[in-house]
Amino acid sequence: MKVVLDSNVFLSGLASPQSVPGKIISAWDNHSFDIVISEFQLAEIARVMAYPKVKKLLKWDDEQIQAFIRQLCLRVEVIDISGVSAQVPTDRDDTPILATLIAAKADFLVSGDKDLLLLHEKYPVESSAEFVLRL
Repeated sequence: MKVVLDSNVFLSGLASPQSVPGKIISAWDNHSFDIVISEFQLAEIARVMAYPKVKKLLKWDDEQIQAFIRQLCLRVEVIDISGVSAQVPTDRDDTPILATLIAAKADFLVSGDKDLLLLHEKYPVESSAEFVLRL
């Protein structure tokens, strides 16, 4: 199963392993599904992980973050979303995440973002709570 995890789910899962997003990250770590990610999202995750508040929450330094991003690139399918036509009408900033779902032909997009969750009738978008029940 190919899954796009929205950045908020991914980072929440890393920061709080006992949470619902944490259970999703654990399931991925145990090879229960494959993650597909765009270069845009990979850069976004790296940028957010470098925020002082997030570094403190994760208890990681710059070297650990860089090592994690390198390992992440090896463990996920990184795809190019240029040329993919996608639109999130209520929040244009979410368009690259939806484009990743479309370009990858992924089975699910897991998100905590209300603008993406509103698209569940047209696309296979689920909340973390819905997706964890699948695992």
